[in-house]
Amino acid sequence: MDHYKILGVHKSATKEEIKQAFRKLAMEFHPDKHSQSPKSLKESATVKFKQLSEAYETLIDDRKRADYNLRRNAYAPNPNQSKRYDYHYSGGGYSYRDPYANRYSGSARRGGRGFVRFEMGLRCLTTKSFLLNATLFSILLGGMYIIDASGKALWKMQNTGKSFEETMESIEKAKASKDNSD
Repeated sequence: MDHYKILGVHKSATKEEIKQAFRKLAMEFHPDKHSQSPKSLKESATVKFKQLSEAYETLIDDRKRADYNLRRNAYAPNPNQSKRYDYHYSGGGYSYRDPYANRYSGSARRGGRGFVRFEMGLRCLTTKSFLLNATLFSILLGGMYIIDASGKALWKMQNTGKSFEETMESIEKAKASKDNSD
């Protein structure tokens, strides 16, 4: 299902053009307008309205539109044709078959999917939640380093000339000699 075709707009359409196209078509296919129509016309208008709503929801949101365009262009053999899957029942559940899977040689197909995986990974790395988590991790890591460095600095200020290991060694010797004298 090509969202651009459903709304009757070009791929480079602005948000305002998408809104206008949706409003025009929504008025034509709204279920309330067809409440007195025959059942078949009413059902087809309802289906068309749902398709229009889905297309509008996808294309009006910049992130969803970019994702839709990426998926549409990466998988479709013809840029003017959207990706289609054949759903079928096989034993324990439903699955889908990619009708375009065998149209390309294996290496070309793997290269195309590798590019899509790279793009999806890049998108994941640039999402707001990932950046917030990476920032929090960096702050925690920096805090741990500062605490460790300040602990060492305090130790050196209080115990000039001795390292922590030497001090622990002398404490162990003192405990051992105290145990031997008792």
